[in-house]
Amino acid sequence: MHMQTKQRILLVEDEDHLLEAIKLNLELEGYKVSTATDGKKALKIFKEERFNLVILDVMLPEIDGFQVAETIRLENSEVPIMFLTAKNTSEDRVMGLKKGADDYLVKPFNLEELILRVGILVRRSMKGDDLKELNSYKIGDKTIYFNSFELKDDDGTITPLTKKETMLLKLLIERRNEAVSREQILETVWNYDVYPSTRTIDNFILTFRKYFEPDQKNPTYFHSIRGVGYKFTDTH
Repeated sequence: MHMQTKQRILLVEDEDHLLEAIKLNLELEGYKVSTATDGKKALKIFKEERFNLVILDVMLPEIDGFQVAETIRLENSEVPIMFLTAKNTSEDRVMGLKKGADDYLVKPFNLEELILRVGILVRRSMKGDDLKELNSYKIGDKTIYFNSFELKDDDGTITPLTKKETMLLKLLIERRNEAVSREQILETVWNYDVYPSTRTIDNFILTFRKYFEPDQKNPTYFHSIRGVGYKFTDTH
């Protein structure tokens, strides 16, 4: 292979024989494969290494594939995700794509087809290498730095942000110009460890307006959409 570094794949599958078969076939193609058999372990491994592709079974112990995908998407909007599922229902497919999946295979599938699709997704991820991870984002005269949880004004003033504020900003910005539901915010930002009320999220949005809106009464960036959730609107 002419590539200096092997392309790395995270394979998450709880059926041992299938895990082994896919792993073996991917390794024969020259990929470096890390494996996990449950969602929790998958997220741990994902945080520790860089991957060119994540292959996720939907039905997983601990945390299901959809939730794993959503958590990954929050930290990394570029890495391709492929779902494996036993159910060929369109709801599952729609759900998978909503959670940020790039491709979808229904079991039982042909390993050659899997290899073919993996190749396409990995090549796509190589193109994305120059697309920097979302480390900062500018709204008006302020820049959010996601890694250091800071908001920096053009005049140099720095406002510290909490981790939850930063995560919520990142979620809304990555999905800019789309309505993001309360459920999604709860899953991604709060991980369901506590159930904040709608008012809690509203208060975050009010804080963001205080930070960013020239006119808080008539927001241009942060909108509450009745009965749905919240939306960040931006032109850039």
